[in-house]
Amino acid sequence: MKILFILELYYPNIGGNERLFKSLAESLVSQGHEVSILTTRFSKDIPEKEEINGVLIKRLPVLNRFWFTLFATCPAIRLAKKADLIHTTSYNAAFPAWIAAKVRKKKVFITFHEAWGKLWFSLPYMNPVQRRLYYGFEQLILRLKFDKFIAVSDYTRDCLLQNKVPPDRILRIYNGLDYRQFEGLLLEPPSNFTFTYFGRPGSSKGLDILMEAVPEFIRKHPKAILKLIISKSPLNIYRKIIKTIDQYKLKDNIIILSGLDDKTLKDALLNSSCIVIPSYSEGFCYAAAETIALGVPLVHSNLGALKEVVSGKNIPMKSQDKTGLLEALEKAYNNEWEEKPLRKFELIDTIRDYINLYQS
Repeated sequence: MKILFILELYYPNIGGNERLFKSLAESLVSQGHEVSILTTRFSKDIPEKEEINGVLIKRLPVLNRFWFTLFATCPAIRLAKKADLIHTTSYNAAFPAWIAAKVRKKKVFITFHEAWGKLWFSLPYMNPVQRRLYYGFEQLILRLKFDKFIAVSDYTRDCLLQNKVPPDRILRIYNGLDYRQFEGLLLEPPSNFTFTYFGRPGSSKGLDILMEAVPEFIRKHPKAILKLIISKSPLNIYRKIIKTIDQYKLKDNIIILSGLDDKTLKDALLNSSCIVIPSYSEGFCYAAAETIALGVPLVHSNLGALKEVVSGKNIPMKSQDKTGLLEALEKAYNNEWEEKPLRKFELIDTIRDYINLYQS
């Protein structure tokens, strides 16, 4: 088969979505399939064209992923001519992928990580215009007739159904991890209670609740440390985090890390008392799955797919606000963990299910 992936971001960008598609693309190549990627050239330090582990990558010189929706359409149509099928993901790559498929009369699949619906209107860090635009764009994508909508969890599948995607067009395939990369790693929590957040600082991630709770928690536990492993994008959220640190004089209690390679990231997570995921919604949550694979205890909102994914030592927040997070952190500080049977999401199963879909 010749498969064209149309994606907002791809390796060397690091994220759950990128890990999924890099593993999938390279596994397909190893089985004799031809794989091409159309994505953004998000940095001038990476080439417009290259081949990585047999995967052919073409990057469009657009630094903003929103421009990708507009400028990717014509290149997508050209590349789709030689493809047997097209695979894309929500959000910004979806429209050019769908157009290219219709023009070239190809099958097209979309992996949908989350369908927020009305949640757009209650998330922080966005103005009313942004909320309406994002909601409208999501509804547009949900109305497009993709051959399959791949939900990454039962929760996401239910959200797609609530947004009136036909049931026969939905297939649930969990995201997967290669658990071999976690073998032999040991948890080494520091002497001072250290709670860590890592991942994209998006509007749905509950960082507003975290930064509201931190000053009060540190007043009660002045030796506690918060590790924030985040990027500087979106810049407005990053600036508000810095403003909170300055306002409450928390520079001695909050460590900000960015741009970590995989080994350094794992070391930073293992050197934590717990990981905090206070999200308003999660379609799957690689951060939670990786935390569990590392054996690090987890404080979480218990919303969205976190109910499915979280296992091992954990403490769910009882309410999605500062009080709920403070209560959960206090339990973590006192080692009052709950325990759920461990659950794994094997990458080999994910790849098998995608290949079965393609071949069908």
